[in-house]
Amino acid sequence: MTTTPDVLHLPTPEGRVAYEALGPHDGALVVLVPGMGDLRGSWRDLAAPLVAAGHRVVLTDVRGHGDSDATFTRHGVAATAEDVSALLDALGADADRPAVLVGASFAAGSVARVAALEPERVRAVVLVAYASNAVRASRAVHAQVALLLHRAWGATAWTWFYRSLLRGRRAPWTAEHLRAMRTALRRPGYLDQLRSLTLALVGGGHETLLDRVTCPVLVVTGARDPESADPAAAHAEALATPRSAHVTGLLVPEAGHYPQHQRADVVAPAVLELVAGLPATTRGEV
Repeated sequence: MTTTPDVLHLPTPEGRVAYEALGPHDGALVVLVPGMGDLRGSWRDLAAPLVAAGHRVVLTDVRGHGDSDATFTRHGVAATAEDVSALLDALGADADRPAVLVGASFAAGSVARVAALEPERVRAVVLVAYASNAVRASRAVHAQVALLLHRAWGATAWTWFYRSLLRGRRAPWTAEHLRAMRTALRRPGYLDQLRSLTLALVGGGHETLLDRVTCPVLVVTGARDPESADPAAAHAEALATPRSAHVTGLLVPEAGHYPQHQRADVVAPAVLELVAGLPATTRGEV
């Protein structure tokens, strides 16, 4: 991704969600959704090979992040799933031209939810560092979130935390990405949006509906992900949850919570193989 296309904005009742579209209009549609506190640029090393393979790739910022507005009052798995569904509307995704949805961390749960509720519009899902956020975190975790995202040092603290999740290899552009996140969070209102999303997620009670997903599923987990006490066990649990008869897994060595850019050399070929192996669909323009 050597050039930056124009940023587009999806209007929603609470504000605009930013996205950009790459690749040919008639390519297979692949939508990439980043996780909490992240930016759509985190997908650059996956987007580039997908575009090179002739696919239509859409990268989105989640609500209250990146180039999206900082005006949202609802945050979490369901709210982001609603935004992804609205984006599919805008892109013209339907039964004749369904999309492959790729989500990271909490957004992996959001794309699973869309696949469960709108199976006719989703060809497959890729769950990167899947987190269900079903269980409420402890009071200590709530207190840590409030302290970490305090206004005075919140942007710097978040990028420190993000860096701590990068166990294993790092992309050569990691420092640039961390600076971009820090700059984005220092704009008025954006740290508050991240805090609201974080508190919503650690509050638990979210429903990803992964157990109702019937389309092909690829589960991607960093073998050194510090967000889990046992990444291999969490990976196995995610693999066992969908109803789909076509569930495959990729436990990525030398990767923490962000295997999409820590080990793009492993993740990108797996995603390309998944998309190439899906049944053909009628393709129309977006």
